[in-house]
Amino acid sequence: MIPVVGFGAGGHAKVVIEILRSMREYEIVGLLDTRLERGAHVLGVEVLGDDSMMAELKQRGIEHAFIGVGTVGDAQPRRELYEKVVGFGFQIVPAIHAVAIVSESAKIGAGPTIMAGAIINANAVIGDNVIVNTGAIVEHDCVIGAHTHVATGARLAGGVQVGPGSHIGIGAVVRQEIRIGEGATVGAGAVVVRDVPAGKTVIGVPAR
Repeated sequence: MIPVVGFGAGGHAKVVIEILRSMREYEIVGLLDTRLERGAHVLGVEVLGDDSMMAELKQRGIEHAFIGVGTVGDAQPRRELYEKVVGFGFQIVPAIHAVAIVSESAKIGAGPTIMAGAIINANAVIGDNVIVNTGAIVEHDCVIGAHTHVATGARLAGGVQVGPGSHIGIGAVVRQEIRIGEGATVGAGAVVVRDVPAGKTVIGVPAR
């Protein structure tokens, strides 16, 4: 069992904890969080302190970590945390639920979170630190840029390209071959039939 520490102790961390337990490869030794008091527990995992303990954990031989902070339309906090943790020398472990379906031909970057019921099909590319949430579908030949969140139940048809740091909202549908620019947001339930420029937010059916 590989010892691993979690950064963040909120709702997203709870899901990742259960994913890692389902994988049966990792021992979660604790969590670091700035909001909860030391000694608190999240699903039986102790909060050890805050980020100031990173050096101590490294000295104890903890080399692996997971990001327990999700995104709600803004990828920057998760991205900054990921880069801070990686920059300190931790390796971010892939959290891939036992009942997710990931094609053997898909390319998966460092430290993704792929939740229960997610489907990633042939030749898809998933960038570093991406979240593919519960029941989301990423079809063949899609390219999902780093730090993007494909939210619960979203469906991306074949050949969709999503720029880094984007957010595809809950239940959104994206037509085949669509291009979504860096840092864009697709609202919950939107149906995207046209390309989305970088940094823009689109909502509605069809999305505008």
